[in-house]
Amino acid sequence: MIRLLRSCPSRCLARPPGIGPGAAHPPRPDHAAGARVGETCAGAGRSWSSGDAAVLRLRAATGVAEQERAAGGAEAGSEEDVQLLATSESPELLRIRHSCAHVMAMAVKQLYPTAQCTIGPAIDYGFYYDFDMDGAVVTEQDLKAIRKEMRKIVGKDLPFICEEVSEAEAIERIEEVGEPYKKEILTDIVGKDANAPITIYHIGQKGQEDHWWDLCSGPHVESTGKIKQDAFDLESLAGAYWRGDERNKQLLRIYGTAWENKKQLKAYERLKEEAAKRDHRKLGKQLDLFSMQELAGPGLVFWHPKGAAVRDVIERYWKDIHLQRGYDLVCSPHVAKADLWCTSGHMDFYNENMYDQMDVEDVSYQLKPMNCPFHILMYTDAQRSYRDLPIRWAELGTVYRYERSGTMHGLFRVRGFTQDDAHIFCLPDQISVEIVGVLDLIEEMMTAFGFTKYEINLSTRPEKSVGSDAIWNTAEAALVEALESKGWAYVVDNGGGAFYGPKIDVKIQDAIGRKWQCSTVQLDFNLPERFDMSYVDADNAKRRPIMIHRAIFGSIERFFGILVENYAGAFPLWLAPVQCRLLPVTDAFTDFAKAVASQMRDVGIRAEVCDGERIGKLIRNAERAKTPVMCVVGEKEVESGTLSVRTRKDGDLGAMDVPQMITRMKTAVELRRDF
Repeated sequence: MIRLLRSCPSRCLARPPGIGPGAAHPPRPDHAAGARVGETCAGAGRSWSSGDAAVLRLRAATGVAEQERAAGGAEAGSEEDVQLLATSESPELLRIRHSCAHVMAMAVKQLYPTAQCTIGPAIDYGFYYDFDMDGAVVTEQDLKAIRKEMRKIVGKDLPFICEEVSEAEAIERIEEVGEPYKKEILTDIVGKDANAPITIYHIGQKGQEDHWWDLCSGPHVESTGKIKQDAFDLESLAGAYWRGDERNKQLLRIYGTAWENKKQLKAYERLKEEAAKRDHRKLGKQLDLFSMQELAGPGLVFWHPKGAAVRDVIERYWKDIHLQRGYDLVCSPHVAKADLWCTSGHMDFYNENMYDQMDVEDVSYQLKPMNCPFHILMYTDAQRSYRDLPIRWAELGTVYRYERSGTMHGLFRVRGFTQDDAHIFCLPDQISVEIVGVLDLIEEMMTAFGFTKYEINLSTRPEKSVGSDAIWNTAEAALVEALESKGWAYVVDNGGGAFYGPKIDVKIQDAIGRKWQCSTVQLDFNLPERFDMSYVDADNAKRRPIMIHRAIFGSIERFFGILVENYAGAFPLWLAPVQCRLLPVTDAFTDFAKAVASQMRDVGIRAEVCDGERIGKLIRNAERAKTPVMCVVGEKEVESGTLSVRTRKDGDLGAMDVPQMITRMKTAVELRRDF
């Protein structure tokens, strides 16, 4: 199966499929123009336990222990720490990967002379190159020949030579070798900056048999021999539309990975294997959590009873903690008149991600892509005083965004999803306190779900922005004050904020070291202007409130997928869809098991009775379902009013009185700890 991905002629970081969050961008809590949500966080963040932003630490020598895969992150007994340097932290690794992409392109051109080259950037964990194959069919089996040709090129230790040329000379050379995509890229370069240097990178000497060149700004290694033959590999094929536009020709994308040494490559391969075992799409089917239905359409999630049970726990926790933290819950419609989206700016800046309009009684309506304008309408429904602020409104709001078929990926990128959205309307001097409150909430909630390592990024004012210097300075200073009051290390992305306000992004680290962008705190100076929002100040003057967008999970769907992969489907007791399975040895003991299950359900424990099979098979089925607690019921248990208890983590715990067992389990669930 060839997946269709977006191909953009830029060197932005992305991830190859199946390894991490880059396979699907996180749904954003911001409004029409959208904040720049990065695929990677360049710097370090302090972890709630420990962490290191400069490296991705993998347990590589013996792999992740089976009990760690089941529990989702316990320390393995015997392991070797291998440090895989993140692309943004290692210029040398960036050069290796970029150079490897060129070597691959040279190999493809030697094997398929009529192929046309487009772009080939370094990405997280490796590289890719997009080709117009001119009708040639390339399969996964053909990667072996391309890999072999690459190793020949590497073995010859050919130099990388940079040459600066004029626009006219570049055009002449491009036309000479018949590379129309390169000519289009050159036109873009010159169009953006007529004085921009135009550079060509050669592999090998001009005029020699072993020679290939590419229009490129670099950087590259000194020679192909700097790429170790045992430290790179080719991984997969995908389809990609030129410039990400499905009206353009579909290209062939070849993914590869490259590292500084064989040890790092092997560690990466183990990570990839572990990630495949944890794939939420596979586990979602295996554990009967959710599905996508072809008849309904792609990117629309059907929650099965077990998945819906977990989702319900997540949402109940989310609502409870927000109410405790002084938020009010609101609900908004799924559609609105097109006029609303014109006022908000979505029609101008976000239209390509919105579904077509529906005409109802000669009025155009559209499905909502974001919740923000609805909360603003509720705010403007009454006159607000400075005494009313801050106002904190939270909503689990379902939104709908158009995603191309080839970009969707399980729960990570869908067309309909529920944002854990909240908007805070406050005074300028309340910004810091409110941001600290949000950061506290992020910390508490992520810790509850088992995420205790993270990275922080602060994005500041870009060159083009709305709002006065004074309000930007106040806002940025408040964000810095909030982060420093938490004692959190962070990296500043100067100019990386949205045009309408600065933001903080929080990236969590899962059980196998992958980073996931989830939480965002975004200030907004634009929508209050567009909707003429106001409050009456102490001097009776009308002023604009500060608007803060924030999401903790990003979306329920995506966060659910992250949880599945973090725990490898073995949810902790409080989250498990079925917390206890009662297993009667024979049908004669089923009634007793059902009575106990009923008592458990009466106190909120999710229990079910499984019978009709031999006890050994019932236990195996419960283990395959990753059930946290299993209770065997036989003649001895019925006579003594006990249960023979087994847990996923500790195995056989022996006999327990039924009331004792239920009380202990209820307490463990309430405290969100193991049985």
